Amino acid sequence: MRVGVISGSGGYTWPGLQDAVSRTMQTRHGEADVTVGTVAGVEVVHLARHGTGHARLSNHVDHKANIAALRETGVDCVISLTVCGAVDPAVEPGSLIVFDDLYFPGNRLPDGSTCTWFDEPAAKDRGHWIFDRPFSAPVGEALISAAGAAGTPLRDRGCYGHVDGPRFNTRTEIAALAGVGVSAVSQTAGPEVVLAGEAELPLALVGFVTDYANGVVEHPEPIDALVARMAASAGIFADLLEAALPKLADLTPAGLIYRFTS
Repeated sequence: MRVGVISGSGGYTWPGLQDAVSRTMQTRHGEADVTVGTVAGVEVVHLARHGTGHARLSNHVDHKANIAALRETGVDCVISLTVCGAVDPAVEPGSLIVFDDLYFPGNRLPDGSTCTWFDEPAAKDRGHWIFDRPFSAPVGEALISAAGAAGTPLRDRGCYGHVDGPRFNTRTEIAALAGVGVSAVSQTAGPEVVLAGEAELPLALVGFVTDYANGVVEHPEPIDALVARMAASAGIFADLLEAALPKLADLTPAGLIYRFTS
């Protein structure tokens, strides 16, 4: 089994990745840097979506190149990691969420184009991704069952809200997201979910809550608290995956693709 791991802010290298070898993948959608190694005896392909030193802000991330690179390395599933802001006041900073639903109504890549592989009329195998929930339940369940070993509080469900960056959201925008049931937000994972889904690649999304989003609580914490949690996130995610990866077995993708073959 080979598992793709996408990390975000603060996760530019992977703690504990054994026998690590880095390479630059050239894909038809652009290039992406990956590092191949092992964690808990499982082969891992690590990709830092923002690049070394956070070279790419959320509006610069090349999602198609990233997912294409993981596909070309032959990963069997993807675990996407993101630091996020809580929209639901019951979600406490310092906790993990394994998301089971997605709010990404714009369905756009950072350049404004539609987030899909199916962007050519009459292309062979074009189709519609049809699903009940957009995440792979078996991969998510492996993460949930491993949470006790990681030692960090974890919520086993929640709705991920994708928002456009790089600015943060206003109080009114966050209130609107709360009104449709979003649990937490960040600026990068929506396109990964859609592109992996269309590629029939099982994907689970885990968020680490660094703070409350704008207006969720009356007295926000100082920015130093957010920065400290972000710095701690790489180690927390690494502990979770070290416990979860050996539990992966069922790699059923989410939903199905209704394809047009002619």
